[in-house]
Amino acid sequence: MNQNTSANQLLAALPAAEYGKLVSSLEKVSLESGQILYEPGEPIQDVYFPLRAVVSLVSIMENGATTEVGIVGSEGMVGLPILWGGQSMTSRAIVQIPDGAFRLTAEKLMEFAQPGTVLFKHLLLYTQALFSQVSQTAACNRQHTIEERLARWLLSAQDCVQQDELGLTQEFISNMLGINRPGVTIAAGILQRAGLIRYRRGRITILDRDELEAASCECYSLVKTEYRRLNRLQKQGESLG
Repeated sequence: MNQNTSANQLLAALPAAEYGKLVSSLEKVSLESGQILYEPGEPIQDVYFPLRAVVSLVSIMENGATTEVGIVGSEGMVGLPILWGGQSMTSRAIVQIPDGAFRLTAEKLMEFAQPGTVLFKHLLLYTQALFSQVSQTAACNRQHTIEERLARWLLSAQDCVQQDELGLTQEFISNMLGINRPGVTIAAGILQRAGLIRYRRGRITILDRDELEAASCECYSLVKTEYRRLNRLQKQGESLG
């Protein structure tokens, strides 16, 4: 396993020799809150490996309504269609929580992620994990209450940034969850009165993670379990290599 201090798990898990070939092509960049990395149908020129940034994959309707269908943090990469032979995304990729990322050109990704490389294998496993997240999110948005969905969403965001305080506005949350702002206010109020979070303008602090997990729907634990399972497969592959 590569011992580089990168906070991106895909890069940190690469063997030293493979990472050494890749590192000179990586560019560290700052991602700003609300920054749009891709719009639907736009050619993907670069891919991003987030550090502590969080990127939302957002579906956009004809009337302009938006709903988050998945999030990418330090466990993954933004721009996966390049790996599958596609040239664009069907969703918008927008920075939800700002921080750094490593940027790599799409051309270089295809050069380094050849079949048989560890990077290629890890990206395929990550693709499966992200697909599981997206499909579970679709079911969650239909079946569960707003406060359950908000709890799930906050837990997932905290997993990405590894800190209790999140810089998030009600407007941003409403756009991501596909609900109106009064709905966010009510849901956040329920969680706050239960002592699980503290909400101040533009800031949400998670006070009791265990109880927040209990308040969340089963979707959070199902997706997290799948990520852990695939991570174990990733490590087993390394030990066999």
